[in-house]
Amino acid sequence: MRLFFSFTSPFARKVRICLRELGLAGTVDEILINPWTDEKLRAINPLAKVPTLVSNDGQVIFESGVICDFLDEEARSHGKIDRRLFPIAGPSRWRALQLQALADGIMTATGRLFADQQRPENERSDFVMNRQADAVTAGLAALNDQIDILNADLPGIGEISVASALEYLAFRWPDEKQFPLPANLAAWRETIGQRPAMVETRFYLPK
Repeated sequence: MRLFFSFTSPFARKVRICLRELGLAGTVDEILINPWTDEKLRAINPLAKVPTLVSNDGQVIFESGVICDFLDEEARSHGKIDRRLFPIAGPSRWRALQLQALADGIMTATGRLFADQQRPENERSDFVMNRQADAVTAGLAALNDQIDILNADLPGIGEISVASALEYLAFRWPDEKQFPLPANLAAWRETIGQRPAMVETRFYLPK
C-alpha cells in the first residue's frame, strides 16, 4: 500500500498514528508530498488532498476517517492486532465516531484560522476568523467535559483523533496562549503524546 501525506496535515498524522497502533507501518510506503503543487496527487485523488491511500489492489481511498476505518479492517483481516480502533456497534461505536467528528472539526477550524491569520490584514475576515476560533474554544471545552472517557493507554479512533487535534494546536501556536488547554486535557495530551506512534509522527515544517 502507499500513503501520500504531508508533515503538517493533522489528518494525515491521524492516519499515520493509526498505522502504527495497528502494526501496519511496515506494510505501507509513506510518500511525502506537497498537495498544493504535486499533480501526481490529483491524478489519483480528484480532490488533491492528503491523506490519500492506495491499497494493494489499486483502490484509492481518501478522507482520513475512511482510511483509518479501512486500515482497521485490514489489520483485523491479516491478524495484525486483536483490538479494534473502531468499535463494531452500540453506544461505544457512536461515542468513538462522535469523538472523531469533534476532533476533526477542531483540526479543520484550526487549519482555517491559522491560514487566515497568515493573510495580509486587509484580506482577512474577522467574522470568519472569530467563527473558527469559537469552534476551537467550544470544541476544547466539549473534550474537557469528556476527559473521563478518553483512554490514553489503549486509544481508539476517538482518542487518536483528539490527540492529533490537540498537538496540532500546539504545533500552530507553540506558546499556547491563544487556546490554553484545561489542566486535565493538557495532562492527557502529555500522557498520550509519549506513545511511540505519537513520537514517530510529530508535526514539523518542511525545510
